[in-house]
Amino acid sequence: MTEYIVHHLHHLRWPREDGFWTLNIDTLFFTFVLSALFCLLFIGTARRAKVENPGKLQSFIEMVVVFVDGLVKETFHGTSKLIAPLAVTIFGLVFLFNFLDMLPVDMLPAAGHAAGLKYLRIVPTADLSTTLGMALCVFLLIQYFGLKHKGPKVFFGEMVSAPFHAHGLGAKIALAPANLLLRLIEEAVRPVSLSLRLFGNMYAGELIFILIAVMTLDATLSHFSTYLLGFGQFIAGFLWTAFHILVITLQAFIFMMLSVVYLSMAAERH
Repeated sequence: MTEYIVHHLHHLRWPREDGFWTLNIDTLFFTFVLSALFCLLFIGTARRAKVENPGKLQSFIEMVVVFVDGLVKETFHGTSKLIAPLAVTIFGLVFLFNFLDMLPVDMLPAAGHAAGLKYLRIVPTADLSTTLGMALCVFLLIQYFGLKHKGPKVFFGEMVSAPFHAHGLGAKIALAPANLLLRLIEEAVRPVSLSLRLFGNMYAGELIFILIAVMTLDATLSHFSTYLLGFGQFIAGFLWTAFHILVITLQAFIFMMLSVVYLSMAAERH
């Protein structure tokens, strides 16, 4: 049982098993495939869009885009042509990454093993390197938006003048170290919270699916308890799958909304 769990939580790595420069090939592969699928889906639908009698796929994508655009308009009070497309992209990609967790835990790993792959993990967001990379991209965009909307003088001035405001040059200089420290902590917490929240939920969901799978691991058909465990496994798998659909959608929504909120805060003058 322990070997089964460890095997399903191990990445296909290159060039060696451990080390700082080791690449998780399976994470990179599924990230690239789903990103390409997202682009093909949205670009293809946009190019084939019809005003009259739109198809079901076009109607669904338009509904998602309109919903996200409305949230962005309510949250982001500045002017930017990047925020709404960025929010749609974040939500779509994170949802697709998360949705791979809905596939049976042994389906793609078994296919990979048949193809000669020793390990294969299929959920990119259950890999901390993916969620942290996405969060760092949002972090860099936050700094860019702050500089663009406020200018270097105001942007760097806020680092030493907030949250403790003071009147007089001497008081401002005295409070500058504390303000700078708190600002650095605030900026560092954002990518950490974004990445760990998404990673923790997806890793836990993947682990629960694996634990449900081991309920009948190495079971024999001749024993009565196998059928009881099989029935319990079916019920547990069904309930967790139904609940996990809400989890993967909610996590994509939270990652998107927090990104928009952070960008909105960066563009506003305090």
